[in-house]
Amino acid sequence: MSGSELRIRTPEGIAFAYQLAGPITRCLAWAIDIVVIFVIGTTAFITMARLAFFNPDLFGGLSVVAFFVLQLGYGVVLEWGWRGQTVGKRLLRLRVMDADGLRLQFHQILMRNLVRFADLLPACYLVGGLACLLTQKAQRLGDLAAGTVVVHHRKPVEPDLDQLLGNKYNSLRDHPHLAARLRQRATPAEARFILQALIRRDEFEPVERVRLFSDMAAHFHSLVAFPPEVIEGMPDEQFVRNVVDVLFRTHAVRSMESARNRDEAGEARALV
Repeated sequence: MSGSELRIRTPEGIAFAYQLAGPITRCLAWAIDIVVIFVIGTTAFITMARLAFFNPDLFGGLSVVAFFVLQLGYGVVLEWGWRGQTVGKRLLRLRVMDADGLRLQFHQILMRNLVRFADLLPACYLVGGLACLLTQKAQRLGDLAAGTVVVHHRKPVEPDLDQLLGNKYNSLRDHPHLAARLRQRATPAEARFILQALIRRDEFEPVERVRLFSDMAAHFHSLVAFPPEVIEGMPDEQFVRNVVDVLFRTHAVRSMESARNRDEAGEARALV
């Protein structure tokens, strides 16, 4: 980890970098969540206020229980259902994740929200804010106990395939039956993975980049065997690029081919 950046290396040797969220951004997200909790709590209070006319003691007891359930349940339910986000975190594009890059577990979410009451001491998140400033990974006490961090979550951007792939010649398209077989055998998850790898290729270290594209190329070679003369001498990254072109630009290519066929048919009719 360097500065406000967290680097996580996978068992396969691939490193990913995440920008850690500082105390100010987290405080703003918490303020938004407080407003949401206040609105929900006020609505619940007005609903339960009718009980005060019949049983004031029951109303008082339910109000105390509802306060603690809402304070704890809000973060637990949303962070589990929204994969590490609350309303405030989603608006400010923050996300809770495991500090080691593993899958976020329910017990981690529960723990970090239980310890929140200690982070709030003595007031206005003073303990939690100081912990974020003093810890290496900007963690409050709840994060330290749960083994979690809060990072900036990038907005997913639809890639511009024309800019990413260009209009370079793709030798795989010279064998449409094999290209169709590749589209049939490749799963959506595999297609998304290689697309993201191609988009983020410059984020990998050189050795990791070569190893990653070598593994991906070997996998897609095992799905469909293209003729040796097609792939001979083709770098692994270029082969993966061609696979992405086959998987994601099928509709565009078909539209262009249909338009070209219509133009040729029109010219033939005009000659007749």
